[in-house]
Amino acid sequence: MDRYDLLYRLYEEYETDTLRDLQNFVDLFPPVDSRVALEYWQDASDELDGRKREIAQSFAAGETMAEIAARATREQTFSALDLHSKYGRSVNALVLDVDETLRSAGRTDNEIPRETLHLLTELHETGIPIVICTGQTLENVKGFMIQGLGTELVHSGSFSIVYEAGTGVFTPGHGSDTKRLLYETLDEEIQEVFSLVRSRVLTAAPAELRRSLHLQGNEFNVTLKPNFDVGSDAAEEVIDEGLVYLIDLLGQAVVETVEGVENVGIEARDAPADSSGRSIDWARAYYAAADPEIDAVLAEQDATPDCDVERIPTEIRSRFDRIDVAYYHADAAEIGSLDLDKPTGVQSALDVLDIDDPFCLVMGDSKSDLRIMEWAEASDAGLAAAPEHASESVLEHVRSTDELIYDPGDAGSILRIISVLNQLSEW
Repeated sequence: MDRYDLLYRLYEEYETDTLRDLQNFVDLFPPVDSRVALEYWQDASDELDGRKREIAQSFAAGETMAEIAARATREQTFSALDLHSKYGRSVNALVLDVDETLRSAGRTDNEIPRETLHLLTELHETGIPIVICTGQTLENVKGFMIQGLGTELVHSGSFSIVYEAGTGVFTPGHGSDTKRLLYETLDEEIQEVFSLVRSRVLTAAPAELRRSLHLQGNEFNVTLKPNFDVGSDAAEEVIDEGLVYLIDLLGQAVVETVEGVENVGIEARDAPADSSGRSIDWARAYYAAADPEIDAVLAEQDATPDCDVERIPTEIRSRFDRIDVAYYHADAAEIGSLDLDKPTGVQSALDVLDIDDPFCLVMGDSKSDLRIMEWAEASDAGLAAAPEHASESVLEHVRSTDELIYDPGDAGSILRIISVLNQLSEW
């Protein structure tokens, strides 16, 4: 009897729903001092052991099948079986975005669910390194990861944080490689652009805009955040305005740092942010052409450029080619280096973790996460999963590969599939 038939028989003949309920109760039971509650937990644990023992005694690979049935639904198990048939190998690293991926503001009060944290811990205990890959600052991510997963796991030597979308990598317990500042490898002229933008981004902003947003505490990327609840109408308004301002400021900084700037036709390179100078038109034209969302925001803000991309001087355009402008609706406007993206950071983290032949689970929701997914597919280095509210480009990629799409706040369902996949690989 092959695995498909064995697993089909498992879910047909045994009360696997009850088994999973017992396992979840035992795993997620909160710490209490009540003797009655502890006795209740012990009764559930004893019943769970008995049901697992019954399955273990009924199949040749009974212990493995009991663990599978206790942790995954029929659908999750057969999804894992399909993945095993397709790839024939186990996942050896988790590469995970946080916001709207592990946690969801709409469904989980923006906290990572206890179930997800427990499943991450279980997978880590089987020897799978965790790479958190986010646009957030290192200190912020490190703080809530320690709070959620514990200091021991975060400092285990097999846990890494790729922060600010790839500008730095933090892997505790690896000596001089514990912190890699990837942005220090950038060319001096690119670093100068970021330095100029950062030094002016608040001081040069119009007074009302300056009061309505703040600068995220990044080491390198320049990120504007609203002083309002993320997702609110007020946040949407200020981030849309801030995006236009940031693009204009970037255009001026790029022109100032290009050698021979006097020859590219800029009459007022030190003009204020609301200038109609060519540097602003060039920046708006370039980033509108690069991203339809940015193009739409510029149009809504009455900031449509007066020139075409083809009219941008080569030396200016080549600088824009290396700098990314990211727009997150009602959340943030950001500039970052395209020489340092999430795939670059992830590969650096895997190098520190000494994973020579990666096969990762990549989970994310944004265009920056899509770049990791595309790298993983092109390199035969993993598979991708995304929440159903992810960017359409992300969803298109996931649908075209393994269709691992989950409900908001339910990242645990994908982790369960991966747990079964790895058990099948050892069967």
